[in-house]
Amino acid sequence: MQLTQSTDLALRVLMLAATRTSRLTVRDLAESLDVPVTHMAKIVQRLQRLELIVTMRGRAGGVLLAPEASRARVGQIVRALEGPGEVIACDAPPCPLRCACRLRPLLRQAQESFLATLDAVTIEDLVGPPAGPVLLALAPPGRAGP
Repeated sequence: MQLTQSTDLALRVLMLAATRTSRLTVRDLAESLDVPVTHMAKIVQRLQRLELIVTMRGRAGGVLLAPEASRARVGQIVRALEGPGEVIACDAPPCPLRCACRLRPLLRQAQESFLATLDAVTIEDLVGPPAGPVLLALAPPGRAGP
């Protein structure tokens, strides 16, 4: 299974936010992860709707990890971001093997195993050593550190 770029970036945003006690701006995040600010704004908005981050507007505004988000299960986050889709699309165009296919259930099982593995991991687990110091180093100049 391959995650969309948006899900990949959203997980990275959560990891970055989990290493900080100070706010990061959308621009900070975009620069740190080398993506356009407009794309990062959409990712931040989705994470806010999922209540994984808290955003504040204004001059002192920015993004913080929501209080309980460090204990959020990565598999649940991926499910929320990716949606209920399957690894393959058997219906568009309609596959002639649908009624007797043995591949689709195997791929569905593999997808669930993939997500179950991610369910065993929290955001907090992802930011422990050796990742934590690397994440801290990704802060824009003048804003490094917790």
